[in-house]
Amino acid sequence: MNKKILDEDIKNIKVIQAPLAGISDKVFRGLIRRHGSKCLMTTEMLSSEMLCNNPKLENQKIVQFEEFEYPLSFQLVGHKIDKMTKAAELIAPYASMIDINCGCPVKKVVVSGDGSAMMKTPELAYEIIQSIIKATNLKVSAKFRLGWSVNEENYIEFAKAVESAGASFVTLHARTRSQMYEGKADWNKIKILKENVKIPVYANGDIKTLDDAINCLNLTKCDGISIGRGIMGDFTLPYRIEHYLKTKEIIPTPTFEEKISMLKEHLKQEVEFMGEINGVKFMRKFYNYYVSSERNASKYRSKLVELTTEKEIIEVLDEILRLHHKNS
Repeated sequence: MNKKILDEDIKNIKVIQAPLAGISDKVFRGLIRRHGSKCLMTTEMLSSEMLCNNPKLENQKIVQFEEFEYPLSFQLVGHKIDKMTKAAELIAPYASMIDINCGCPVKKVVVSGDGSAMMKTPELAYEIIQSIIKATNLKVSAKFRLGWSVNEENYIEFAKAVESAGASFVTLHARTRSQMYEGKADWNKIKILKENVKIPVYANGDIKTLDDAINCLNLTKCDGISIGRGIMGDFTLPYRIEHYLKTKEIIPTPTFEEKISMLKEHLKQEVEFMGEINGVKFMRKFYNYYVSSERNASKYRSKLVELTTEKEIIEVLDEILRLHHKNS
């Protein structure tokens, strides 16, 4: 199949799976696809330094993917033009397009000038995007925040810089770097950005349900949405949003039984991918998202994170489901 994304493809993208470091691996993405979504997938954030220092991609789990994930955007993070360009050339044979991370707020990322720190130098983002487009002939997008702080909001200036560099679209996480993930995403700023650039704009931040997606799109008039943590514990969400936008039909959220079944499949595949020890450890960050609707959610999570084998976890999940039916 033709993996490259073209201009006409972008017009049809309504949902983007936002990259989540240490979460959205190939199993995570695969489960979204298996639940019907045709959204644009995105790899986890890939360090340009790491790729340049370890160019054999097949040896790195963070880069692994399956053919059925396409369309698949590869997200790069870095601030050195030469390293970002070289990294882009390494992943170009596999990528549908490339996304530039200018939004990660984590200290260990921004301290070296990467992620949100890039917003301090729009001209550097411009040069990086131009260089990557020239070197790979792929479509390039950029994801960023409102600015470094409330007093340093420059998202319109930054968006115009990457637009003039040739970016095909932008995704705005409607918080500043200093907010991290606290407070409320300011969707009104996404609306303002949409009114100030010609390329498509995708909304990101606090979109965790179908209603959130509908409300955000109605308010911002943007071209689509980018969802990250909202997918955790519900791999049906991207498809349900796409289905609604196409048909105006609301598909109900998964039942608790369906979520437990989803969790079991998620666990099984991560164990197959990482091995039992690492797979079980990896899954601990997800349990709360699957069982949060239950009255004893914190008790269940505390029990689940103590377990060390897939068999033990399945047995506890079956007991949780039995109690759910008893109390229903």
